[in-house]
Parts: sequence; C-alpha cells; structure tokens
Amino acid sequence: MNTIRYDFRSDTVTRPSAGMRAAMAEAEVGDDVFRDDPTVLQLEQRMAAMLGKDDAIYVPSGTQSNLLALMSHCGRGDEYIAGQDAHLYSHEAGGAAVLGSIQPQPIAHQADGTMALGDIEAAIKPDDHHYARTTVIALENTFGGRALPMAYMNAVAEIAQRRALGFHLDGARAFNACAALGTDIKSFTAAFDTVSICLSKGLGAPVGSVLVGRQDLIDKARRHRKMLGGSMRQSGILAAAGLYALDHNVARLADDHRRAKRLAEGLAAYPALKVVTPDTNIIFVDADKDIAERFDAAMAAAGVGILGTYGKQRWVTHIDIDDDAIDGALAAVVAFFEGK
Repeated sequence: MNTIRYDFRSDTVTRPSAGMRAAMAEAEVGDDVFRDDPTVLQLEQRMAAMLGKDDAIYVPSGTQSNLLALMSHCGRGDEYIAGQDAHLYSHEAGGAAVLGSIQPQPIAHQADGTMALGDIEAAIKPDDHHYARTTVIALENTFGGRALPMAYMNAVAEIAQRRALGFHLDGARAFNACAALGTDIKSFTAAFDTVSICLSKGLGAPVGSVLVGRQDLIDKARRHRKMLGGSMRQSGILAAAGLYALDHNVARLADDHRRAKRLAEGLAAYPALKVVTPDTNIIFVDADKDIAERFDAAMAAAGVGILGTYGKQRWVTHIDIDDDAIDGALAAVVAFFEGK
C-alpha cells in the first residue's frame, strides 16, 4: 500500500487530470503502424511545427526516444559524445552500446553542469581507422534541474557544425528550461538536428515522448522504432494526453518552479541541510551525516516521498504538488528539527 501523501520522488508520478482522461476517452484513433491514427499524426505534426523541425515520431518513452536518435545519427562502431552523468549515457541501461553498437565517449561535467568546450573538442576523434568515428554530440537540458544557458548550447552547436557532427538534445524537460530561461521552445531547440521531448514528466501525460528533427533522421528513427518493438497501434488514446498537456500544462510549469524555490528556501533554513537552489522544479538536498538516516526515516513516516537515501535526496515539484503539499512537507521538516 502506498503511504505517500506528498510525492516529491519525480514528476513522472503525475496522474492524468479529469480533463486529460476525457480527451483520451474521446480520441479518434487508427492503426499508427499504417500511419492511420489521426491523433498521433496531429501530435507529431504539432510538435514538429512548435520546434520548427521537419517531422516527429511519437514513442513510448524518453529512453527509447534518445536511443532512436543515437541510432539514427550513428552506424555500428560510431561514437557519441555526452556528459558523464547524462541520462542517455548513465541511466538508460547502455542501450546505445548494446542495441546500436555505438560507443559512448563520456565527458566530465563542470560545476555548473556543462561540459567544457575544450574537453568536447579534444574528445572528437581524428579520421583514423584505429578510432571509433565521432558522429554526434548530445546535450541534456535541463540537466540536474539546471537550465543550461542558450549561449552554451550555441557554442557547442558551433563545434558540431564546424566538425560536421550531428547535434542531439535530450530535452526531456525542455519546456521547464524554456520557462526558466524565458524563451520559446523553437528558439531553444533551433541549433539541434534531433530533440527528445518527454510528455510524461512536467507536462503530466501518463505515457510518451516525441523525437523531433530533420526528416532523414526521423525516417531512420521510424524504422529503428519497429526494430526495437516500439511501434504502436491505436496509440491516439495516449497521444491525446500529450496534446492536452501541450494545451494546458506548459504555461503552468512556472508554478512548479515557484513552489520548488519556496520548498528549497524552507529546507535551507536548517544548516544541517545543504540545498542546491533550483532553476526549475528539481531540488537536491544533502543532509549532514549525523542526521541523514533519521531525516530520511522521518520524512517517510510523515508520508513525504523523496528519491534518495542516506540524506542525499532529490525533491521534485510537479502538477500534483500544490501549495498545501509544500506546506505539509515543510511542516514535517519543522517537526523533525524541533523534535515535535
């Protein structure tokens, strides 16, 4: 039985609203493998237009979306460059290597979450048959809740263009980044050949991501999706949730960011908690060793769901976390430190 009252574990825990469920129930559907599902087509066309790209493909998950992008950019024995802690390198089960025969070249992150431009440049392999061929650079934004600056992404894009490499964005929370940076999604993604957007995180859909990009790459991705078993049939029921999310849940991301900042301020009031001030909806908290296990246990006992153990925590705000949930979580923190 789930005893969590306030679920800060991730923005993937959201449940469809009544309006979203109604949109799903009323969705017009067809067989998407035959390209006959009008709702899927509408979602793909809308996402491509929003990002100013040629085409898009709707897929079950962000993990598959990133994998399709890498497999579309790369052939067997090619290489991609990504951050050491980038999700598509460190948290997607080595799929590019196992299923795509693509070699990763991880780069250490700087304190601000970027990869040093010099490190990226130095990692690009020479045209020599002894080396894997560097084919694509992948960025992630947001990264660890940080909104990496547009100027940085454009600087990496210049390297990719000058070295004739592909450029992919793991933009699972790209709309969060846009809200934090005060820019639109088209400008934010302009430099990239492919972009992966999750609908099931901050946007509140139950399932699905969209890979958006250049036509030849999306054509390859569609073939690879079939190979990977990710083709779906009457998936308009799910795509309708994505369309509803784009209509109703983008502008409200600012509310998640506001609540995250208030939560972070409340947590940071206690010197025993080291809090990283959030750019977006993700807060990292490191509790002092002498209270870490007790703090974890106290939050769990109070029904506060957090990702992490031994005092190293990640708190995420989302559409199902309202102001009352922030108040409840902070009340549990106060009770712990004041011994109530």
